[in-house]
Amino acid sequence: MKKKDIKILLVDDEPDILEIVGYNLSQEGYKISTASNGKEAVEMAKKELPHLIILDVMMPEMDGIESCELIRKLPKMEQVIIAFLTARSEDYSQVAGFDAGADDYITKPIKPKVLVSKVKALLRRLKATESINSQTLHVGPIEINREEYKIIHNQLEIVLPRKEFELFYLLASKPGKVFNREEILERVWGNEVVVGGRTIDVHIRKLREKIGEDYFKTLKGVGYKFEI
Repeated sequence: MKKKDIKILLVDDEPDILEIVGYNLSQEGYKISTASNGKEAVEMAKKELPHLIILDVMMPEMDGIESCELIRKLPKMEQVIIAFLTARSEDYSQVAGFDAGADDYITKPIKPKVLVSKVKALLRRLKATESINSQTLHVGPIEINREEYKIIHNQLEIVLPRKEFELFYLLASKPGKVFNREEILERVWGNEVVVGGRTIDVHIRKLREKIGEDYFKTLKGVGYKFEI
């Protein structure tokens, strides 16, 4: 997808933030729309169907947590990328944001160039989503063949046990998205009995050993994400 076709919705009750962030992202070629509160954000999301929403937490009328939950329930909005942009850095606020359906958390103030880089990283998920229905998924230097349960990394084939493969495929299907432990258990293990509370941790450790330490990030008290 070309930059000019990517739609980004900025939501913040501070006009200066909307102006600065909007200017820098529009300079990159993205289509920018704005909202100044949570209620307006929900309506704009319905109308614009953005690919990425950058959402403040503390806002009048409706806060970011509630609006995020409502946006996730909208038709065609299940796959939208949502990142909270806020001055709040308390752990409970981050956990609440991820529980509401956020994909990432950006603490302000943030330098414009750093924010642009962060947005580009988040938007890499679009490429993965576009090919998620195909049998082969390409993420960075890694090729994942869903049908053959095969991984090619830097031209080397890596063989993984089924559960390790399914966990890796889940994380790699949406680079940058934080998957909480409950979602991982449901998506990978389903109704199967999981022996021990550290099952996910053990599988992540094995993936780090086989594929690379830097690809897998731990968010303490929340879950895991894959980064390229």
